[in-house]
Amino acid sequence: MDLRALNSLTKYPSIPTYHLLDPRNGGLQDESVVFSGPVVGTEKVDGTNARIILVPGGDWVLGSREELLCAKGDLIGNPSQGIVAALKPVAEALAPVDDERIRVFYVELYGGKVGSAAKQYTTNPARFGWRLFDVLELRDHAEQLSWPTERISAWREGGGQPFLAEESLAAAAADAGLELTPRLFTVDASELPTDLEKTNAWLGEHLPATRVRLDDGAQGGAEGIVLRTMDRGVIAKARFQDYARTLKRRRR
Repeated sequence: MDLRALNSLTKYPSIPTYHLLDPRNGGLQDESVVFSGPVVGTEKVDGTNARIILVPGGDWVLGSREELLCAKGDLIGNPSQGIVAALKPVAEALAPVDDERIRVFYVELYGGKVGSAAKQYTTNPARFGWRLFDVLELRDHAEQLSWPTERISAWREGGGQPFLAEESLAAAAADAGLELTPRLFTVDASELPTDLEKTNAWLGEHLPATRVRLDDGAQGGAEGIVLRTMDRGVIAKARFQDYARTLKRRRR
């Protein structure tokens, strides 16, 4: 298997902000992503994006957002961000996939010493948590692995990856024994605020503190909310700091 192709096929794509970013200053604009139908809101956990890739033959590969770190049978793995140490036992416990698919579990690894937000979740630098937020199923991987890098990248960033819809995602999480990022609400798209001030207040109402704190002494601040349609056809993130920064600038 071409590991460079596997890495590119399974990288997590960029997720837009709910209110679009202004390329001039990084602030939020008034225009927002358009949703329709039921919209699920989940907590956006502030850690590091990690991948557990199950491939035919009973093997698995662990990766960060950008690179592959360790495979089944490796004696030494890349220690980057503590991903291998924390998730290797998880990967070893997962049921293998059949020869017709590649399945990727995307988890947010948080706590420990993962970034400046670790203190929001734990006071113990040796304690980590992880939550599943997406699952990818590749059934045409033999052909896709033969694509040139440029084609894979364009396919990925163009929304070609077949992620599981909400109901199937919940079933996959239950089967694997993995906890999902907290589900906060399901609302009709017409109920989503589009004004920046109202959206900022709305975020605070739905997520005043993180729901994945690992110990009581942690500070408990939350990063934001991810909005997604039930089929995951539309997805966007709304982070507290983006709204605070933008509104502060506008009030000057």
